[in-house]
Amino acid sequence: MILTSPAGSYFPEIHGHRGCRGLAPENTLPAFRRALHLGVDVLELDVVISADNQVVVSHEPWMSAAFCLAPNGTPISPDQQRQHNLYALPYATIRQYDCGSRPNRLFPDQQSESAPKPLLRDVVAFADALAQELGKPPVRFSIEIKSSPAGDGIWHPAPASFLNLVLEQFRLLGLGQRATLLCFDKRILRLARSVAPDLPLCLLVEDERPLHVHLQELGFLPHIYGPDFRLLSSAMVEELLQLQIGLVPWTVNELADLRHVLSFKPHGITTDYPNRLIQLLS
Repeated sequence: MILTSPAGSYFPEIHGHRGCRGLAPENTLPAFRRALHLGVDVLELDVVISADNQVVVSHEPWMSAAFCLAPNGTPISPDQQRQHNLYALPYATIRQYDCGSRPNRLFPDQQSESAPKPLLRDVVAFADALAQELGKPPVRFSIEIKSSPAGDGIWHPAPASFLNLVLEQFRLLGLGQRATLLCFDKRILRLARSVAPDLPLCLLVEDERPLHVHLQELGFLPHIYGPDFRLLSSAMVEELLQLQIGLVPWTVNELADLRHVLSFKPHGITTDYPNRLIQLLS
């Protein structure tokens, strides 16, 4: 929800992108730990599927050459990274890779720490235990299914199987309304609406086609619209308000960009640097 003070001040939800990628290795327990200590409202993360049908937290469906080390401790070269296909590996093998020790040159403020790619169920259990320890309410989750038509059967299962595996974890973990399902792939969202009509859904967008075109393709009004923040316009924001669709743009990192996005008063803001947004709001 959007928070307001007694004086009516505006406070958007703070969504920690991949935990807090700017400060700790993305989509790892260290990143989620740092984000929770900072005080994010929502943990944003991505999920893929392993060869043994485990729901793994990872942005790419392969081991990224930018920050992952092979089980023997050697760096993965860019020309070989796609050979480390998570959909072809059982989780017992996936967890032997280290995706936290190798510094990510795009995020010089990251504090490196040895970490495997975790399972979704381990992230939820970890976050809930830490929130209780910190005396905070359970955090909410924005969970992106990394699906595309070109990846079916290569990097991930077909949409129905992929969605069923993820929703089964939602059920077992009792996430209920604590989780929003995000996806660029409209096939996933249409299926989710039909099989889990009460689940909050977010359509992610990264192209310049108008809002009404995306909604027409989707075939229904999602709970949340998640555009690249550079696509924001007054017209888009006004249309979303009229349609009563929440706005959560991504991924807003620089102070000038954060100020600009705050001027639109979105429902939430997804950022690699929750600390910067928290500081700005305070």
